[in-house]
Amino acid sequence: MAVTVPDGRPAGVSVRQAVRADLFEVYRIEKDSFPQPWPFSAFERFLEEPGFLVAIADDAGDAGDGGIQRTVLGYVVADCVRTHGQPFGHVKDIAVHPRRRGEGVGATLLSRALDALRRQGAATVKLEVRPSNEAARALYEDFGFDRLRVVPSYYDDGEDAHVYVRPLGGEA
Repeated sequence: MAVTVPDGRPAGVSVRQAVRADLFEVYRIEKDSFPQPWPFSAFERFLEEPGFLVAIADDAGDAGDGGIQRTVLGYVVADCVRTHGQPFGHVKDIAVHPRRRGEGVGATLLSRALDALRRQGAATVKLEVRPSNEAARALYEDFGFDRLRVVPSYYDDGEDAHVYVRPLGGEA
């Protein structure tokens, strides 16, 4: 069981907006997590988005200057688009380093992304997930997402996508 701090995040983990220096670690996690990873350039396009967040481990170690070494544990990419003039949130990508799964990092990232979307005025958020990704589906359902529909053959390998939605009126 992961130890958490009072705000609910795992101990020794902080979340901040992604910066260019994070992209190689983000891309490595992406490639280790998905059979059809996003290209590196996709992450570059989202760098300025308030919903592109990384979870960072503060590990005591040699950072070259005697300071703290920072390691990306996971990331989330979420943005808002206008639908009928209203901001609509979309969680596009989320992943945690394989060795750090099950520690609450994904839940922390998702919670912070939903907060970022709420601050941008989104009243609703959606995401797509593979039906075979049981861990992700369980996380989304724990956060109050409901399955809206199935998109047949959404992924390049022919697997369907489940589209999940939830309102953002209250706490994540």
